[in-house]
Amino acid sequence: MDAIRQRYLMCRPTYFAVDYAINPWMDPTTPVDTDLAVRQWERLRRTYLDLGHEVELIEPVPGLPDMVFAANGGTVIDGTAMAVQFRDPQRADEAPAYRAWFEAAGFTVADPKHVNEGEGDLLLAGDHLLAGTGFRTAHAAHARVQEVFGYPVVTLHLVDPRFYHLDTALTVLDERTVAYLPEAFSPGSRAVLRRLFPDAVHATMADAEVLGLNAVSDGRHVVLPVQAVDLAAKLRDRGYRTIGVDLSELRRAGGGPKCCTLRLRQGRADT
Repeated sequence: MDAIRQRYLMCRPTYFAVDYAINPWMDPTTPVDTDLAVRQWERLRRTYLDLGHEVELIEPVPGLPDMVFAANGGTVIDGTAMAVQFRDPQRADEAPAYRAWFEAAGFTVADPKHVNEGEGDLLLAGDHLLAGTGFRTAHAAHARVQEVFGYPVVTLHLVDPRFYHLDTALTVLDERTVAYLPEAFSPGSRAVLRRLFPDAVHATMADAEVLGLNAVSDGRHVVLPVQAVDLAAKLRDRGYRTIGVDLSELRRAGGGPKCCTLRLRQGRADT
């Protein structure tokens, strides 16, 4: 297994808070320690740098507490960035902020035509784009994604509101392998996943409930929540090197390592 050097976009959780509830993880009545969230996020960023990856930063915007979840800010493949359209009005102003960053960074930017929450629901796995729907990204958005990127899109229906984005229920480990929670998907989608990935790693509900599948892999190293002990053991058995990080404070809003991390793919050679 070879690690592939990555380029990531992240956003410091300077204004992180849980002021509203748009998923089952969020409870506005429970206080949030923003300083702790920043320290945990900083350890995640440092982990990527220590692994030799490049980390770009987008400036956080006051009043946008979920902007830390950069994976929802777009999908970037082959030098093209698909902009996003959020389902919930509380996050709507994140979309132009991320779009402006893509434009300033020199990416070609494509407009969304339907609700589309970026890499939260769009994960490139080899020659396929796995596309989640059921809670956030609209099914109709999948056709637009296929037209923009030219990759075959595989629609996967999510059925458990706790796993409202695809990246909370499935992680791409390398071009041929994924890990996922079968119970998070409809029967037909489980059949599709079995057909596409017969050697997939199946996570337990206990690990999914600590957002263990909200992980980031470079093909050899897998950065995942430290609480996902069973999943980490399964990954090590497959030859991956696991690195546990604690993002417990950000998990109060339903986010983990992948939610905080948007991969910036420059071209087809950057796989």
